[in-house]
Amino acid sequence: MDDLVGQYFEAAVDHLRRVRAEEGEAIGRAADLLAEAVAEGRRIFAFGAGHSSLAAQDVVYRAGGLVPFNLLNVPGMAGVSVMPAPLGSALERVSGLATATLDLTPATHGDLLFVISLSGRQVMPVELAAHARTRGLRVVGVTSLAYPGQVTSKHPSGTFLKDHCDVVLDSKIAVGDGELTHPGADTSFGPVSTIVTSALMQAVVVGAVARLADRAQRGAGGTPPLFRSGNVDGGTDWNAKLMAEQADRIFYAF
Repeated sequence: MDDLVGQYFEAAVDHLRRVRAEEGEAIGRAADLLAEAVAEGRRIFAFGAGHSSLAAQDVVYRAGGLVPFNLLNVPGMAGVSVMPAPLGSALERVSGLATATLDLTPATHGDLLFVISLSGRQVMPVELAAHARTRGLRVVGVTSLAYPGQVTSKHPSGTFLKDHCDVVLDSKIAVGDGELTHPGADTSFGPVSTIVTSALMQAVVVGAVARLADRAQRGAGGTPPLFRSGNVDGGTDWNAKLMAEQADRIFYAF
């Protein structure tokens, strides 16, 4: 057991190293889009279905995060939030649900949407990304490019999330999302997709903050609007001030 635990940590670290080495250019392009959206007062959204929602939630309303990031909360899609749980998987195959949700937000031309889907094959992420682009939004897709070559798309067009994005961040997760095997187990296990996808999202945020902070240092813009921890003195007041200043483009506060 201890050997497998060690293998799991090694698999996660190796994956992170690979993504760092191979996705630097794409991360930089996504960071450019995010920094531009923040600087220009655009609205910013993140969406993921099921467990992919965890990486979307990780950049919204959190210490060290950018204030204008919003979760595009499609009903039934935020993690394992519906009962029975398989209903969430079924909803991801329903056409029109995510696009209707986007249409009911104030999202408009020039805004930015991150769509996270490990396989990129289901109806909802493909349809959402395509629809967002027809409305003039920029779209960053976070997905594994291993899937399109090995599985079929569930979207009627036969396309994948990668086909409807301005920038694609490849998590490089193998089909099946399991890093470990054991003779006594019938399938692979030990997924690292949540770790890697969250790291990709946070890397984009870090890149955008670096760009915004550099501009501020040159006198070319304000400092990045970053949350402080609510568990440090003054953090809650700081966050309330920023949310008031950004009230026209945040949708998680009343």
